[in-house]
Amino acid sequence: MRRKYIFMLAVGLLSFASCDSELDQEPFNSLSTGQSFRTQADFENALRGAYAGLRGATYYGGQDAGSMIITPDIISDNLIINSQGRLSQQTTYQLNYTSNSTWNIWNNAYTTILRTNYILENINNLTDGPAKNNIRAEALALRALAHFDLLRVYAKRYIGASDADLGVPYVTSTDPAQQPGRTPLKQAYSLVEADFLASETDINAANGVGRLNKAAVQGLLGRVYLYMGEWQKSVDKSTAAITNVPAANALATRAEFPLIWTDATEKDVLFKVRILDTDATPAVTVGVGYQQTVTGNVRAEYSPTCELVKQYQSTDVRTNTYIGESTYGGLTAKYVKKHVGRATGALNVVDVKVIRLSEVYLNRAEALYNLGAARQVEALADLNTIRSRRYEPFVPGAETGQALLDAILKERRLELAFEGHRFFDLKRLNQPIVRSATEGDAANCGGVPAPANARLLDAGNFRFQLPIPQAEIDANKNIIQNPGY
Repeated sequence: MRRKYIFMLAVGLLSFASCDSELDQEPFNSLSTGQSFRTQADFENALRGAYAGLRGATYYGGQDAGSMIITPDIISDNLIINSQGRLSQQTTYQLNYTSNSTWNIWNNAYTTILRTNYILENINNLTDGPAKNNIRAEALALRALAHFDLLRVYAKRYIGASDADLGVPYVTSTDPAQQPGRTPLKQAYSLVEADFLASETDINAANGVGRLNKAAVQGLLGRVYLYMGEWQKSVDKSTAAITNVPAANALATRAEFPLIWTDATEKDVLFKVRILDTDATPAVTVGVGYQQTVTGNVRAEYSPTCELVKQYQSTDVRTNTYIGESTYGGLTAKYVKKHVGRATGALNVVDVKVIRLSEVYLNRAEALYNLGAARQVEALADLNTIRSRRYEPFVPGAETGQALLDAILKERRLELAFEGHRFFDLKRLNQPIVRSATEGDAANCGGVPAPANARLLDAGNFRFQLPIPQAEIDANKNIIQNPGY
């Protein structure tokens, strides 16, 4: 990690124009560390830089090189590569990635972590009080989020892991000479938990959805505990998030739901990465990884699989909100509409939703189910809360037992499709990736199917852990590559 940290030190901290409740992401300048941590404004500028790290080209702001918002769906059964697209991330889709050719979230996530550590190492330069506490809490939560994302990508699933299984380096220092080894997986999860819990104590409830806030941190803790199989803790933190969510971010109605994806409402959103037309040249166009508009027609880069499309009902508001259809190059295909952009502004520029309240309800439903038969009524109530806002007409479900779990997981897949969850859900549930041998990339389910060598990834296969970039292994003798690569 030595080479990477030296590079990131050269990048410096990022300075942004300030705003009372939101961290507006505007063009930035580099600051030397010697002048960066004197006043509250200095720390707020540094915090903006840490949030900006989430917009990295292979993190939440990425597209063709990989991104948390698309790649986990590409490496799953939600998407099929479109034969008329540009064939971006083809190696990843075909499940034959190597340490030299794969999605590399590593550098962008550790850039975010480094920036949070600068804040935390210098936080005592600030006078004690609520402002200091909130800045520290946001930095801790960002550090926890970035490490958790890295664990999801590069480490084994937590449930069933041994004490010897490796996680990722949990970095809490800005020392450019450090060459940390991989923190054991369970220890790394404990450190994620500790950072989030410390953040929860002091973080403001009214930071806004463009910053981490109390409800978002509690919702993320509920997600972490779900991955860990800590069912009661997942229920407790999910409940806290639901209790503390501001009214402006409460669950969207069926009528409001499509507005989430054009940023016309912040209902249902607990935390999102703000992306503006001015963020970069060219702009950070997260939607391009899914599709592009060419001479009035939509060219699908990846199409929703027929198997997934068939599960959406005509009475489901998500059907037309998430999925469109267009003809390009003689092929009529489905495409993902979810990230096409706002009503005005640059095409494919839209805020990236990191955690929504709907997910929190579904996390709690799954955790409640896993607590045993006595909690199934509560689990069903959460499931019906989400379904009542998606279907018209709505008839409450009455599932029990295995049928209830199946319904929860189905609704989770439908709700969170194309938001970067599917691969991680299959992994944590120890389920295989299964792609159709007959259904292809055309809207009528014909066309080109998945390649024969990319139709099945058995549960527990080593490829559920992506390879650590070879450049990192070459630079840090203490980094051990994942088995199989």
